[in-house]
Amino acid sequence: MADTIPYLVDENDPGLDSGTIRYGSCSGYLSRPKGGTNLGSVIVIHENVGLVNHIKDVARHFAKEGFAALAPDMLERTGGTAQHQTSQDAIAAIRSLSPAGCVEDLASALEYLKSRNFTNGKVGVVGYCWGGGQSLNFATKCNQINAAVVYYGRNPDPLEQVANIACPLMGNYAEDDPNIMPGVEPLQAELAKSGKSMDIKIYGDGAKHAFNNNTNADRYHSDAAKDAWKRTVDFYTATLSS
Repeated sequence: MADTIPYLVDENDPGLDSGTIRYGSCSGYLSRPKGGTNLGSVIVIHENVGLVNHIKDVARHFAKEGFAALAPDMLERTGGTAQHQTSQDAIAAIRSLSPAGCVEDLASALEYLKSRNFTNGKVGVVGYCWGGGQSLNFATKCNQINAAVVYYGRNPDPLEQVANIACPLMGNYAEDDPNIMPGVEPLQAELAKSGKSMDIKIYGDGAKHAFNNNTNADRYHSDAAKDAWKRTVDFYTATLSS
């Protein structure tokens, strides 16, 4: 399915303000429409290899759709993504992070976005792979999120924590994902037990884990990626607009 890479946005797109920022003890990549005001915001959580160019591009995708998008470098506590020479190094560093520290850093990103004069105060969170699990977990810990999207991420542990979620949820999963798919039905059941629901779509036709990553030829699935992108943007338009 690896055809033309969709939505690639030039890092110097003249319609955007994009670049690395610092906020408190954290850093990340912020992209937003140039001169835009009253913007809904999205926290974009990277995969287990850190804040790489692919995730910065995803942030720019959201900015082109009219959102302010902040991709935190969740490896800042280990010196930052750039300090890790290989993907294996980054994965090892990710595994060293504490759950509490991740929640704290995502809360800092939320606080930053809510305080900007170009935003409307509504913030969504989206994550991919490792970041998908972080997105859902953060939604169990923070009642100030307006929407949460999971791309093939793991469930919170313990799963009963989903009863704490106060925002609308969306999930995009792949049928050929043996590590993640066994958790989808239990997640739906636990959400239903607490009177909550999640808009879940499972992509078949060869879609695998990380189907959205257009820099991974072995995993990228253009049809699934395009459909999930439209679903996500429509979801955020409905939940993050003023």
